[in-house]
Amino acid sequence: MSRIGIALRLATSAAAVLAAAAFCILELRGGPAGRHSNSQELRAKNHTLSLTLHAAATSDGKNSFYFNGQPNAPTLRVSPGDQLKITYVNDLPAKPSEKCLAGPCMDMTNLHFHGLTVSPDAPQDDVLTMLAMPGKKLRYTVQIPKDHPPGLYWYHTHPHGESYRQVLDGMSGAIVIEGIESYFPAVAGLPERVLVVRGRSVGKDAQSAELKQRVDLSSEVCGGEHEPPEEIMTVNGLVRPQIEIASGERQFWRVVNASADRYVDLQVEGQTFEIVAMDGMPIARHDPDHRTRTAEHVSLPPAGRLEAIVTGPPAGTPRRLISHCVDTGPDGDPNPAMVLADIVPRSTPGSPAKTAKSSVKPEFKPVDVAAEEETSPRFTVIFTEDKNGFYINGKKFELDAAPMVRTKVGSFQHWRIVNATRGATSNAYSPGTFLAVRGKR
Repeated sequence: MSRIGIALRLATSAAAVLAAAAFCILELRGGPAGRHSNSQELRAKNHTLSLTLHAAATSDGKNSFYFNGQPNAPTLRVSPGDQLKITYVNDLPAKPSEKCLAGPCMDMTNLHFHGLTVSPDAPQDDVLTMLAMPGKKLRYTVQIPKDHPPGLYWYHTHPHGESYRQVLDGMSGAIVIEGIESYFPAVAGLPERVLVVRGRSVGKDAQSAELKQRVDLSSEVCGGEHEPPEEIMTVNGLVRPQIEIASGERQFWRVVNASADRYVDLQVEGQTFEIVAMDGMPIARHDPDHRTRTAEHVSLPPAGRLEAIVTGPPAGTPRRLISHCVDTGPDGDPNPAMVLADIVPRSTPGSPAKTAKSSVKPEFKPVDVAAEEETSPRFTVIFTEDKNGFYINGKKFELDAAPMVRTKVGSFQHWRIVNATRGATSNAYSPGTFLAVRGKR
């Protein structure tokens, strides 16, 4: 790059940093809160979505995705049968100073396409052998199956031992597989919001007290945790933004809990969620006679997704999007109640982009698992923990451990999962889906 090009790039970055700093100061001093807006969206053309994504450090030392020179995680929108092609460049520092789970960080990174039913082999959703050290790049070519369920998914980094820090810094973004309106036509034409909820560590932040006060962080202890809460939740990177919705207006919200390890229990005060899909799976796909569910609040573990219709509250009635306190057990992390966003009347003309009709044909797959449920579990997994580590069926967890169970693609199995630790845990099966879960504490 020429000196002029370098100078322009540095000037642009400096201006962006100054603008972000000024905005943050306005928020913390009680100035106008940020208005929620959807992240930049990229759509497939001729059945292919191609982009270059960078991993780099921001001015305050945090890890971030960069797109077109800006710290940004765009929303990726593709349809069943499309191809997602990503060149992922690791521009993180070669000698990081932070510590990670297994020792000093190496700033290696990669991508995981969470929830997508795609191949786990390179160059697709391979989190085991596809790793980029600083200065290296990865090339992903992900083929979305033609019969892939439409809905909300997400992408994030997944280098074992370092992903916690990177995801906590915000290295995550949304993926939308088009066609959900084919399962519930009432969604078509509704204003659509994509809300990426992330955790933000404020324990060492000089403005920690102000940030906690801004989200009305509750001091109430709802579990047995003894640690003070040192994390708040943001929505699309903003602290307690305003979400505009007219009285009686119906909007389609797609929410992902992209935090590293925090739970949220979501509620729009005084309103209900008309749930269309959970974790990227349309309810109608397996229960076409009952295509939605109604709930006053919805609990989302880390990586959980909610897609629901929200109706604007009556005029002059203040409402908030909140997370209730979540009890994660005596050894669990604190998940206190807090405010995620304020629901306000629309003050500007226009509305978010509307959910468009697609050519996707619904594929209903009612599943009868009654016979499988009556059999003894084919696999039982028991989680335990002590000061030396985490154990699965009495064996200490190791990154390179051999598989404990093998199964065939497309089959259903009855598993029994027992959490014998003193803290809550959520389970992900990738690539795949837990169809039905019956549990108790």
